[in-house]
Amino acid sequence: VQFEESGGDLVQPGGSLRLSCTSSRVRLDDYDVGWFRRAPGKEREGIGCMAQTVAQTYSSHTAEGRFTLSKDSDKNEVYLQMDSLAPEDTAVYYCAPAIHGCSARPIPPRGPYWGEGTQVTVSS
Repeated sequence: VQFEESGGDLVQPGGSLRLSCTSSRVRLDDYDVGWFRRAPGKEREGIGCMAQTVAQTYSSHTAEGRFTLSKDSDKNEVYLQMDSLAPEDTAVYYCAPAIHGCSARPIPPRGPYWGEGTQVTVSS
């Protein structure tokens, strides 16, 4: 299963950006939705996870205090709010099922789970 990311942009240092994750095929509430990024020259890394909704409750985890996760179940979307962005946050950002567990740094899954990602560039 693949999710679709959007919302990437060029932003100045110190700025904010909200990325969206959605799917046209499955309900995101049924999955642990991980957020990942791949910076230039680096391996893909996990940066947060929105847990699946169970009995109308869910939890979220992020690796950075500057990042916040939320979801809109009616829209079938999960959001990654990023504040105080710095040049080192420049990367392609992805959302994908956190099949190895939902944590602040989920392990990127191997296999056909990846969409195209969305580019975030932090530069003045």
